[in-house]
Amino acid sequence: MKIALIGYGKMGKEIEKIALSRGHEIVSIIDVNNQEDFESAAFKSADVAIEFTNPTAAYNNYMKTFKADVKLVSGSTGWLEEHGEEVRKLCSEGGKTLFWSSNFSLGVAIFSAVNKYLAKIMNRFPAYDVTMSETHHIHKLDAPSGTAITLAEGILDNLDRKSRWVKGTLQAPDGTVSGSVECAADELPVSSIREGEVPGIHSIRYDSEADSITITHDAKTRSGFALGAVLAAEYTAGKQGFLGMSDLFPFLKD
Repeated sequence: MKIALIGYGKMGKEIEKIALSRGHEIVSIIDVNNQEDFESAAFKSADVAIEFTNPTAAYNNYMKTFKADVKLVSGSTGWLEEHGEEVRKLCSEGGKTLFWSSNFSLGVAIFSAVNKYLAKIMNRFPAYDVTMSETHHIHKLDAPSGTAITLAEGILDNLDRKSRWVKGTLQAPDGTVSGSVECAADELPVSSIREGEVPGIHSIRYDSEADSITITHDAKTRSGFALGAVLAAEYTAGKQGFLGMSDLFPFLKD
């Protein structure tokens, strides 16, 4: 399979390594300094492009990839609120293809399924209140993380006493803390920490006067995310529309 890479930071390099190890060919690499290559024959020859950049660049990258008529896999977050409806419509009605996920890790996919199942159980036990925290490296621009938002939405779908998530505290790279976990009873606070080079830690805590229950996913390296992105690209090459991890892993629909 011919793959184009959009974004060539640590994640892009890890994806390149795994894609090559699985027998794929990298036909184009686009970063900030060669945006004109979106119009190149090499880029247009790709079966799938894999995009990992940042919230400010993602949408424009999508539009340029769609214009080149190349299918796209993306793990960039922070663009959905402003452009989500438009992008989904381009896929559902405009013939474009985007496989998007806030997190491509198989472990996170399993964790997400466990999170939803636990929320269904805890829906019957109102004595437990729920909070969430996520920790990422100091280079991550958005907070909460896209993965945390996806996990929070999984809770909201299954826990009747919570109607929306809100930002909790934010610990900046210099250690200063802003925000608060104080919120209304029907709100789920999501707190963020930015430190070091942490690939990603997500914890969900149910707390009562009697005890507490916590589930955590702790990513050790970027390799798990990169492998998931390549698996998604292999899946997307033969598909069309707006796709996600529940298409790749049907157990997420249960």
